[in-house]
Amino acid sequence: MGQSFSQHNKSHITLPFSVLDLAPIVEGSTASDALKNTLDLAQHAEKWGYNRYWLAEHHNMPGIASSATAVVIGHVANGTDTIRVGSGGIMLPNHASLVIAEQFGTLESLFPGRIDLGIGRAPGTDQLTAHALRRNLQHDDFKQQLAELRGYFRANNRSVVRAIPGEGLNIPIWLLGSSGYSARLAGQLGLPFSFASHFSPEYTIPALELYRNNFQPSEILEAPYAMVGVNIIAAGSDEEAHFLASSMQQQFIQLIRNSPGKLAPPIKNMNEITTEAEKNLLHERLATSIIGGRETVKARLQAFLNETGADEIIVNAQIYDHRARLRSYELVSEIMKEMNVNEE
Repeated sequence: MGQSFSQHNKSHITLPFSVLDLAPIVEGSTASDALKNTLDLAQHAEKWGYNRYWLAEHHNMPGIASSATAVVIGHVANGTDTIRVGSGGIMLPNHASLVIAEQFGTLESLFPGRIDLGIGRAPGTDQLTAHALRRNLQHDDFKQQLAELRGYFRANNRSVVRAIPGEGLNIPIWLLGSSGYSARLAGQLGLPFSFASHFSPEYTIPALELYRNNFQPSEILEAPYAMVGVNIIAAGSDEEAHFLASSMQQQFIQLIRNSPGKLAPPIKNMNEITTEAEKNLLHERLATSIIGGRETVKARLQAFLNETGADEIIVNAQIYDHRARLRSYELVSEIMKEMNVNEE
């Protein structure tokens, strides 16, 4: 587990920073283009000092190309050298635990010491698509399913059913959450926890407190380790960043209207396409998003870190133009390095 995360002395922090990629399919492009951009971003992120590169499982979403998450992880890991690559997350109820153990056992066997397995319990899609994935919607007990998955990785697994590859491999398992359930469970099991502040900002502090208050030391972690997801869109100026952020805002409006589509080009005035109710919802959903030029991002990010006490951040940036997206992640890496040096 030593390569996956480390315990930090809060008075002397070198805070790791990572990438959350939804492999956006932008208007006028294809999934093939999105996956090429994903690999390009991962290669740049590795060069810029990002710690890990996670991909998210979503289904029936015209603007997201990472539905076959394990396949994309393999593609990214194969095209990089050192950065950790994993799932943010795999939606465990959509799959048999054995299948996930075999997939990630295979990935770890191909790319030793570089694979993370982030687990969520939401479907990552609508109910009809969830039915198509699972064939029935009888909810398995998530705790039991997670215990089965962890059992398949044990070296001394004596079950008749074994995960090969998988058995005996040291693959870090994280729990992901956007509310309190996974926070509490991650604490009770002594697992690392990642919270989705990028779309569930109002639960961020309560969930982190639940995790830390319920934490039980384990063979994996002696102390809590919380990574927090945050939308950061950085550019040469505040004005440019807010213009770029309108693509992400349009994406949320599409979800509010239950009409998901490809990631749209930025627009100058969101007020022209939103109702008052939608503006309020948008403000709630994106309350912790950090948008601006270098100094604005640096100040807001420091405040966010002070408030959350995050051990690591994982950055999402839904930006239409790939070059602008690269520049945003490059700016964030520069800002994080400055902040880390100042803490030393």
